[in-house]
Amino acid sequence: MLSSKQRSYLSKLASSLNPTVMVGKEGNSPGVAAALAEDFKHRELVKLRFVAFKEDRMDTARNLAEKSGAELVRVIGNVAVFYRRADDPEERRIQLPV
Repeated sequence: MLSSKQRSYLSKLASSLNPTVMVGKEGNSPGVAAALAEDFKHRELVKLRFVAFKEDRMDTARNLAEKSGAELVRVIGNVAVFYRRADDPEERRIQLPV
C-alpha cells in the first residue's frame, strides 16, 4: 500500500511520461491486461490512457491494477498511473520516500 507521500512522488515522476498503454473500444480486455503486464517487464511506472470507456475509468483502472499486481497511483482525467516494483533488485530504478 502506497502512502500519500509516495503517491505524490510517483505522480510527479509520471508527469513526464507518455502513455504506453491505451484502453480502446474493447474496454478492459485481456489484451489490455497483457499489454500492461508486458510494460511492467521494462519499467516500474506505467501510464495508461482511456480512449474509450471513459465513464468507467476508475473501476477499470482498479481492475487492471489487481490483475497486474500493481498499485494504482492515481487517475486524473483520462489517464491512469500504475506502479509495480521490479522483482529484480538490480532493475529497480525508483526509490520511494519513506
